[in-house]
Amino acid sequence: MKIDPNTTLKRLRNHYRLVVMNEDTYEEVVKFKLTRSSVYIAMSAVFVIMISLTVALIIFTPLKYYLPGAGYSSAKEVRQLKILKMRTDSMENALRLQHTYYDNLQNVLKGTTSTLDTTLLTLPKLENSED
Repeated sequence: MKIDPNTTLKRLRNHYRLVVMNEDTYEEVVKFKLTRSSVYIAMSAVFVIMISLTVALIIFTPLKYYLPGAGYSSAKEVRQLKILKMRTDSMENALRLQHTYYDNLQNVLKGTTSTLDTTLLTLPKLENSED
């Protein structure tokens, strides 16, 4: 099945009517005369305007500083962020070790040790050299 370019262009120019009616009284509230090409143009214009407004909002307001991949952060801020990450990691490790220490201390004071030392010591035999 071949698509004839003449019929496609004619369909773009066909006129349609869009009518908005009141459901209770069937009274016409608004009516529009449209063509497919005018709908395509209007939708494309709305799309371009929305993209332009979004880009302008990001470029001309401080929102750009909150976007992580935009590259607007300074080297000083990146260095501070790395230092803060290292400090946070070390504080988490210290807190974890402190909780483990307190748990073990509590077990010892209660008399409930979770693990017993069950390793056997092999002591070397001393030779008596009284000869």
